Amino acid sequence: MLIKIVKYLLIAVLFGTILYSCSIQKYIPEDERLYTGAKIEMEVDSAVENTTNLKEDLNTVLRPEPNSKFLGAYLGLYYYYKNQKEHPNFINKWLFKRFGEEPIYQSDVNELEVTEILKNRLENHGFFYSSASSFFNEKDKKASIVYKLKVPAPYKMASYQIDSIESPIYQEIKDLTKASPFPENMRFDLANLKLERQRLDTELKQRGYYNFNPSFLIFEADTNQYKNKRFDLFLKLKAKVPEKATIPYQVKKINIYPNFNLKDSTNVKETRFDNRSYYQDSVFFKPKYLDDFITIKEGEKYNPLTSKHTARRLSSIGAYKYVNIQYKELESLETDSLGVLEANIFLSPLTKRAIRAELQAVTKSNNFAGPELSLTYSNRNLFKGGETLNISTNFGYETQVSSGENSGLSSLELGLKTELIFPRVIAPFSINEDFFEYSVPKTKTSLGVTYLNRSKLYTLLSGSALFGYVWNANKYITYELNPISVNYTRLSNTTDEFQQILDDNSFLEQSFEQQFISGLTFSFTYNEMLNNAKTHQFYLNSTLDIAGNSISLLAKENETNGTKEFLGLQYAQYAKADFDARYHYNFGANKNQTIAARLFAGYGYAYGNSDVVPFVKQYYAGGPYSVRAFNIRSLGPGTYNENDVADNTDTTSNFFDKTGNIRLEANLEYRFPIFSFFKGAVFADAGNVWNSKANPDFGTAGKDKFTSNFINELGMGAGVGVRVDVQGFVIRFDLAAPFHDPALQEGKRWDFRVDEPVFNFAIGYSF
Repeated sequence: MLIKIVKYLLIAVLFGTILYSCSIQKYIPEDERLYTGAKIEMEVDSAVENTTNLKEDLNTVLRPEPNSKFLGAYLGLYYYYKNQKEHPNFINKWLFKRFGEEPIYQSDVNELEVTEILKNRLENHGFFYSSASSFFNEKDKKASIVYKLKVPAPYKMASYQIDSIESPIYQEIKDLTKASPFPENMRFDLANLKLERQRLDTELKQRGYYNFNPSFLIFEADTNQYKNKRFDLFLKLKAKVPEKATIPYQVKKINIYPNFNLKDSTNVKETRFDNRSYYQDSVFFKPKYLDDFITIKEGEKYNPLTSKHTARRLSSIGAYKYVNIQYKELESLETDSLGVLEANIFLSPLTKRAIRAELQAVTKSNNFAGPELSLTYSNRNLFKGGETLNISTNFGYETQVSSGENSGLSSLELGLKTELIFPRVIAPFSINEDFFEYSVPKTKTSLGVTYLNRSKLYTLLSGSALFGYVWNANKYITYELNPISVNYTRLSNTTDEFQQILDDNSFLEQSFEQQFISGLTFSFTYNEMLNNAKTHQFYLNSTLDIAGNSISLLAKENETNGTKEFLGLQYAQYAKADFDARYHYNFGANKNQTIAARLFAGYGYAYGNSDVVPFVKQYYAGGPYSVRAFNIRSLGPGTYNENDVADNTDTTSNFFDKTGNIRLEANLEYRFPIFSFFKGAVFADAGNVWNSKANPDFGTAGKDKFTSNFINELGMGAGVGVRVDVQGFVIRFDLAAPFHDPALQEGKRWDFRVDEPVFNFAIGYSF
């Protein structure tokens, strides 16, 4: 049935396209022809290389652009003509506003102007004395144009030297030209000359030439010495270049305003610290802490890179809204060979205190639904050293929307978390400041407690503590190291029903017995996704989580069950590693279309004091950020299906998530614009979780165990989605259906169940 529907839709689209294409011709004026585009034909000398690239560059100057087509039809032009009717209806007006295009006729083409531009572009590439002509191909009510170009051999460089440049900048430019990218016998190319001029300007500014400008440099090509299309290239300064542009500048004084307001006067108390001047009426930010973020130094030459690094580092503190670095020339201190600058750093603080509230409606695959409220209080620059205190609390209530034996099941969660972030390294040892050249690391500490009550089942009290560091190695790479990561859980008020569930699932029981988790985590992230201008974007995250090794040295063995305990608590020992790789290919007009791909792999290994990885550290699959054709945490493990277990009659078993210590997942998505801030997507997902050791309580077949047949055990689905993307804030709606369900019997797994779609609502893109 679905195939027939698609077939009829395709026929309808093709038929409609033919009608549109034919219908626009009757609107073209009698004395006009619709312009359909241009073509370049080149007759080139045998010495010309890379003709394909040359032709692509020449195509960029062809004007005007013909009307766009969709599936061979001029839809935009059709909407234009329909809107020209005396009384166009509302739909035609809207279609014209969104997609309409004014017609481009043959009379709009200025072929003489285009031929001159083409010859000029050829000269810019070194092909002097080229010729160009044009003619129209006219047919019915349409016309195209052909430009015929005759391209001779290019002029090539014989030598490159400096001419007419005075000291002191002469020696600097001479040294820089030694690293010139101009190869021997380089073809004359105006674009390369402009790039070289820009390179020299950048290098000179980094050597202190504050007032220099790339337009002060000019290139002259001399062909008088040769008769075989060769030239000598000379670099020189323009006439009447200001003397200030030819001398380097030194930073004589640095003034910092840690609490700057445009309404305030800059005439406030001065405090000197580490050869820098701080101006603040009262201590808003302690100079000894702010000083590490400033890389500009008195006595050093001006360097725009140093200013950029300083601004970036200051912005990363999290206490400032604006960072403004300005330089002022001190003309009274200048000499013939050295200029003097004063650097002023104006820092405008963010609001010291802020409260953020979030209200969400939560629905889960186990028919639980309810509200969740989160409140966060932030206090910035708490101890006058850029510290940030975040105190957050959350309240969540869920109840199962069902009848019968499941009726009345509910979940109440209360949480409180305190986080204190220091914009510096806090450690019992010193670290060379040059080690973190790009950014200053942050020290993160947090304490949290959560109370969870699941009616008719149990009460769970959990606490967590963390101490670690996060820093950026460059604009793409981020490291996070948490040498102290502690989690404690205490199970109480268990009911007979829940105890029976634990008795029937030894893996679940053992995972809850691991009350104490203490370990180390390390994360590496490479992220190009923030640079939307890139055609190819890559993202890579790898995380390592190791627990239980250090406290095992202090543990004591429990004589009753043989396990080791720390402070009377059974602790977990495991190692867990994740790998998450993503790729985005951006194309189309303004790169507004994307093909996004993702691959995730994770493995957790329990050893020593643990037989299984703790429940809170296990993997799950399904949901809006995973395999979207399956409900959250409902996929797997492996080919396990709870309905296959004969004695599984307890309806409360669906209250628990399906997890495993191995996870594999792959996603592919095509994203495209619809109109305005609405975007669409077509996607396919595949993935599952497994156990490395079969759970005996799932039956004797070991359906949950990872094997070499894992490819045939992936849950697969496909769907479509709509995104509301407003300046980077994304609300996502996805509708997906499974076409391969590993929980079904072999032979029945491949079935595209479009009549059983899963709706996903989420904030942000899935990957």
